[in-house]
Amino acid sequence: QVQLVESGGGLVQPGGSLRLSCAGSGFTLDGYAIGWFRQAPGKEREGVSCISSSDGSTYYKDSVKGRFTISRDNAKNTVYLQMNSLKPEDTAVYYCAADRPAVTVQTMCVNVRPLLWGRGTQVTVSS
Repeated sequence: QVQLVESGGGLVQPGGSLRLSCAGSGFTLDGYAIGWFRQAPGKEREGVSCISSSDGSTYYKDSVKGRFTISRDNAKNTVYLQMNSLKPEDTAVYYCAADRPAVTVQTMCVNVRPLLWGRGTQVTVSS
């Protein structure tokens, strides 16, 4: 079965860190652009960070630049999102997604219409 499985969410205090993982099952992630998206209550789903399948190029939403880092580990068939200096406004359900390799990372993150979604993992930033 082809699917994406997220893990690593949880409750963290402001200023803390979390690392989200997106594991591929039934297919290899390195053939696809992979992105992290989030959706807060009452808000639309938005692209947070995306990474290409080919040259490793990345895209970050302005509000997370310098705090979040996306990376791939092809040997583990996993993509990570390292989140540092977390803020209450980062609270959301975070989703992993896969898209065609020809899609640019900016297009993937801005258009929010990937081929495959994971089920999401909750991130709550609160004191």
